Amino acid sequence: TLMALTSLSSAFRHSMCCRHKVWHPFLGPLLIDFGSKSYSSYRRPGSVPEKKPLWQKIDFSFKRGIDTLKTQLKLLKQETKDHLIGPEGRPFTEYILEQTKVVWVFRTQEDLKKWVISSDVEIGGKSEVYLTLSRNNQTALLYGTLNTEVPRDGETQYSGYCSMRSRPLVGSFAKKKYFDWSNFNCLYLRVRGDGRPWMINLYTDPYFSHNKDDLYNYFMFTRGGPYWEDIKV
Repeated sequence: TLMALTSLSSAFRHSMCCRHKVWHPFLGPLLIDFGSKSYSSYRRPGSVPEKKPLWQKIDFSFKRGIDTLKTQLKLLKQETKDHLIGPEGRPFTEYILEQTKVVWVFRTQEDLKKWVISSDVEIGGKSEVYLTLSRNNQTALLYGTLNTEVPRDGETQYSGYCSMRSRPLVGSFAKKKYFDWSNFNCLYLRVRGDGRPWMINLYTDPYFSHNKDDLYNYFMFTRGGPYWEDIKV
């Protein structure tokens, strides 16, 4: 599946959460690689939980911590400067009158690093998924093998999935950031599919914990073949 993603504005607005949470603890930059190691807390059903204390998982390096701290302070300075100028570092009039906004493109390896691919291998399945640039470095190719065989571990009930998910935005000092789509109400995708239906999931970080896993779903039906499709959500 080849795709490039954009969002399109309209006269109406669908408000999505764009809240800036409290800062990550100040010692965050000194705890090297800990955030990446704890990116996923998933544990396969039936496996024995790890009993290693949390503090023993920390890879502490004072020199690298100081370098990271300098980098984070530089990012904080730029964020403060952008905040004083306006949303996303642009004048408010330019921001509010924006008609279209390109969110994702696929031109370089850095663009691919904005995405995380996963499959049912994480729960003992046999599906495989890969993400790479196309030959002309203008699009991305998501490919692999979808296997619907359910693992025989006695606990896993579902299998047979492959996915790609955008990485969470991170600001200075590991501060959570969000895509601000409050001025838009349409999501456009340009894809060339394999003829099967795909599910698009839009996730918003809610205020209340009881609906923290809620997703907005949209089924994208592809026709296969050499033709590109413009999908409007």
